[in-house]
Order: sequence, then structure tokens, then C-alpha cells
Amino acid sequence: MKLSGKVWKFGDHVNTDLIIPARYINSSDPDFLAAHCMEDADPDFAKKVRPGDIIVAGDNFGCGSSREHAPIALKAAGIAAVVARSFARIFYRSAFNTGLPIFEASTLYEAVREGDEIEVDAERGLIVTRGRDPQRFAIEPIPPFMRELIAAGGLMAYLKRRS
Repeated sequence: MKLSGKVWKFGDHVNTDLIIPARYINSSDPDFLAAHCMEDADPDFAKKVRPGDIIVAGDNFGCGSSREHAPIALKAAGIAAVVARSFARIFYRSAFNTGLPIFEASTLYEAVREGDEIEVDAERGLIVTRGRDPQRFAIEPIPPFMRELIAAGGLMAYLKRRS
């Protein structure tokens, strides 16, 4: 699986309330959630993000309340993947359960700016920056089973296919 897109940068400790504010979690409609994704960090985010874009963040992305609304909102907004220094454990599980690929990269955050283009090769465990001075960053490849979950669209879709 190869993904490429424009970088959206967010810092450390981006919690699930910032990803999708609690005032909107009365709905599980992906389109509704996408329209409000990251709006407290950037009110125009949902209007500016494009399918295939990638979030690059610092430490502990997805901390806070345990809710699958957060990765659903990101995925529905068009985010192809999230790359962070680290993820909150519950967000890590929820992301794969909903089919949103996530990757840990300890030094990418400092090397990219918002708007840069990057390519993520999930099988080879590699991120390459595009532009005047391309750089390469090693990441943990996604294990085959987790790639199957993502390809299916998440855990529930994966289980439906298998039955």
C-alpha cells in the first residue's frame, strides 16, 4: 500500500475532542463528522483538506476520550493516513478498526512543513518527502493482517467479508 498526499501538521497531544468535538458525537454519520473534523484547531480544515492528504503530528496523537468518531471523522474528511511520533493506545486500535492507516515516525515531524508532499510505503516501511531535497524516513511496516483490515475498510467490513 502506497499513499501520497499533502501534509497537515498538528502538534503534541492532539486529543479526540480536538479531532471531532464532543458536541458532534451524537451522530455517527461519517459525512457529518467529516464536516466538523479538526474545526476547533482550524475552522476551515474540512473545506481545505483533500482526499489523500496526510496528517503529521507530534507525540500522543488521539489521546483523551475513547471514541471511534475521531478516526471516522479523519477518514471521511479525506485523510489517507496519520503519521505521528506516537499515538494514544486506544486511538491506535480505533484507527485500524475503522480502516485508517497510522504510522509512527520519530523524526518526520521536524523535517516537514504543512503543505509539503510525502509518500508513505506501508509495506516497505518508508516515508519519502518530495520536493527539492527528498528525505527518507524508516517506519514500522504495517503487519499483513492489519493491512487486510485497512484494505477491507476496517474490522467490521473485514469480518463481513469473511462470513
